[in-house]
Amino acid sequence: MRILYLDLDSLRPDHLGCYGYHRNTSPNIDSIAKEGVTFTNYYCSDAPCLPSRSALMSGRFGIHNGVVGHGGTTADMRRDGVNREFNDRLGMESLPAILRQAAMKTASISTFSERHSAWTFNAGFQEVFNVGGRGHETAEQVLPVALKWLEDNGKAENWFLHLNFWDPHTPYRTPDSYGNPFGNEPLPEWLTEEVFELHRNKKGQHSIEDMNALAKSQYNGHIRHNRPIEKHDDLRVIIDNYDAAVHYLDEHLGRVFSKLEQLGVMEDTAIIISADHGENLGELGIYSEHGTADEATCRIPMIIRWPGGMRGAMDHGLHYHLDLAPTLASMLNFKGAPSWDGESYADAILEEHSSGREYLVISQCAHVCQRSVRFREWLYIRTYHDGYHGFPKEMLFDLKHDPYEQHNLAEECKEICKEAVYLLNEWHDSMMGSMDCDIDPLWTVLKEGGPYHAKEYANSSIHIIYDE
Repeated sequence: MRILYLDLDSLRPDHLGCYGYHRNTSPNIDSIAKEGVTFTNYYCSDAPCLPSRSALMSGRFGIHNGVVGHGGTTADMRRDGVNREFNDRLGMESLPAILRQAAMKTASISTFSERHSAWTFNAGFQEVFNVGGRGHETAEQVLPVALKWLEDNGKAENWFLHLNFWDPHTPYRTPDSYGNPFGNEPLPEWLTEEVFELHRNKKGQHSIEDMNALAKSQYNGHIRHNRPIEKHDDLRVIIDNYDAAVHYLDEHLGRVFSKLEQLGVMEDTAIIISADHGENLGELGIYSEHGTADEATCRIPMIIRWPGGMRGAMDHGLHYHLDLAPTLASMLNFKGAPSWDGESYADAILEEHSSGREYLVISQCAHVCQRSVRFREWLYIRTYHDGYHGFPKEMLFDLKHDPYEQHNLAEECKEICKEAVYLLNEWHDSMMGSMDCDIDPLWTVLKEGGPYHAKEYANSSIHIIYDE
């Protein structure tokens, strides 16, 4: 079996054509979706980058593997300690390690491990290719390495290639010569003049005001951030350039698919398209960042085109990205790892039968400390540290009628909030009862001074919200 896993950083599903976006950002991704299964309620368990990919490859929630932040103790994976065998658990039970035990060649083309000093991410990979950009490289720098690997290995049987592109990640680095493919197209309808005025007056981290300050400082060298956002149409600095990055990325994915066609293996190769997290583009008044445990940050695309699987299907069940490991194990008819927290959704790929979860708990501890519950049409967000955003302790959004999180219904819908808190406590009890230590890493983040990226935000007081 050949498996190509496309790990596309900061890619929102609702900015792809196959998820209904009004702009033609992703014709090559859309072509794969037509031949496979598109998952519409797919979430990273722990955001953003480092916690997300640590959960995916270890197969365990951040509360279990210990990685929930971008700095401090919780940026390092928990070790096995006195119970460590000759090989540690990660080296034997990570997703690529299990695939390797199933006689698959495993390779990763990514700068992720160096960017975050996340060397545990490489566990189980036989080959790791680092193009040297620490996450700032463009698709045109990654593509030659990917094409060379496929040229050398693509025709062989039994391989798993993790291929990582960063282009939609802030700062937007699509070459200036690429222009703006969407300059004549309307902005998303929900970003009205009224919404813009509300957001323009918002203070705090990741606000429009903060984005304008970043354009003069750390984004100063990036030409796509050289215009301040002062009026409604200036939102194109963010929306158009994000979409241009998606389109630029999609063109390079088309060349990867063309290489598979050229090698004669396209039809027999499983193609998985996903992301580590999404990107807030106005939700909660936040722009160009993935710093919350909300729909915009934690909902991610998942498209699986599997040889012999369903074609042109959509699955609306609730799934975590760490469910991928047991799913692949099931699809390949081998045993998974005992430490995995995921549940297989193989039947959704082979039989178009949804097997989603009743609810999900999604977490963020790098920019804020939040845990959220996604159930039915609801998203409940509980904030323990607001990360200079001014968030209340509780937020509740009706995603069916308010998908862009503009109306907090927590005060109006107390009974729904109580139901969400019950589910959150049920999940937390299960997590704490199934781990070999008694430390919740969210509280470690708080005790170490708060989320890593909140510490970087200058000249603001820290707001910590504790449960009574």
